[in-house]
This record gives sequence, structure tokens and C-alpha cells, in this order.
Amino acid sequence: MPYQQAWDYQETLLNEIISQKLNAQKQPINQKQITNNYLLFVEHPNVFTLGKSGSEDNLLANFIQLQAKNAEFIHTNRGGDITYHGPGQIVGYPVLNLDYFAKGIRDYIEKLEEAIIQCIKHFGLEGHRLEGATGVWLDPGIPGKTRKICAMGVRVSRGVSMHGFALNVNTDLSYFSLINPCGFTDKKVTSLQQELGKVLDMDEVKTVLKDTLAEIFHMELTNLQI
Repeated sequence: MPYQQAWDYQETLLNEIISQKLNAQKQPINQKQITNNYLLFVEHPNVFTLGKSGSEDNLLANFIQLQAKNAEFIHTNRGGDITYHGPGQIVGYPVLNLDYFAKGIRDYIEKLEEAIIQCIKHFGLEGHRLEGATGVWLDPGIPGKTRKICAMGVRVSRGVSMHGFALNVNTDLSYFSLINPCGFTDKKVTSLQQELGKVLDMDEVKTVLKDTLAEIFHMELTNLQI
């Protein structure tokens, strides 16, 4: 799904949940109120997105080079700097009423990170957090070898989350050479395919990822066809 279409869809879901929360506030205090919550997985066509705190200087390609790589460039309203999305990458958009799932934004991001760490552990990789940066990293304590396997950037409005994470599975990593990923100039980007030396089954990775997210957030998942 194109990035802008997915962004618009998230906004629709976010506004739906906010409306449900506001309506619940008008109900008697002893009446149990629940809102909808959504977990979206998508692969995007080639696109570079820049977060609110990012700098266009971290895009190293010009318009002609982007056209040659069949890629878009979009300013977005999530946190974080610049990143790449494309085929072979699982982009996860949890659109959640965080009243149910986290004690705040920091707790929410740490739970997302833990879910990714547990997911890649299933495939034999040891993921870590990196102080001063979001996402999931490999070998964060080894200078020159630190590499990111999952980027994160979220937005929270009235206690409802949108945007999320991008896990590199079979991603074409050459696109990351056109940016300073997440604003870093001294750290590399990697993928499950790069680390394991084989192409992975995307459906298998999605299944494992859904299971780890459900476990970490104590979710009960149901299917919704879009």
C-alpha cells in the first residue's frame, strides 16, 4: 500500500478511537467503556519519510536520483528523523488506545522494542536497545559494528498511537545508502536476510511478530480484512 494511503487510513482509525474515548467520558462512571484498537502490517513501495524532528540534510539523494530509484520522499508527522520503507520490510502501525496498553509513550516504545527483540530472537538473532536512540540494534556495544534492524517513530494524540516500526526482513538495503538512517552517520542498517544469509518467508515473520506483540501488550488479536 502506498505510504500516503496508509497514513490517511491510520488517521481515520485514530480519529475513530478518539471519538470513542470522548463519548465514553460522557457515560456513567460505573459503565464499562471500551474502544477499538488496531494493529496494521503493511509493505510500502519505495519511500523515504522524514519525521518532525528530522533534517532534510539527512536525505543524500536529489530529485533525479529518487526518480531513478523509483522512490518518493514524504514529510510525515511521526517522531524521529529520516528512514526508508520498501518491499521486504514489515511496517507495523499499532493504532491503540494506550490507556489499555502502556503507562506512557516511553513505556509504549519500550514494549514495541521488546516485541521486536523477541521476534528476531525466534530466528536466532540477539537484538538490543541503544542508549539515546529508539529501535532495535545488533552489537550496540561494538564500535563500527552497531547496526539497526528495526526503526521506530510514533505519534500519540489524546492517548492514541499511530505510526510505529519498520522491521527489515528481505529489504533492499541499498536504499539506505541514499540517507543518513535516523540521522546517524556512523551506524549501519541490516536485515534478517542479511544476517541469516537467506530469504525469509514474510508470512512466517509476520505470524511470529503478531504473536510477540500480542504477548508483550497482552492483546487478544482478531482478524479484520481491509
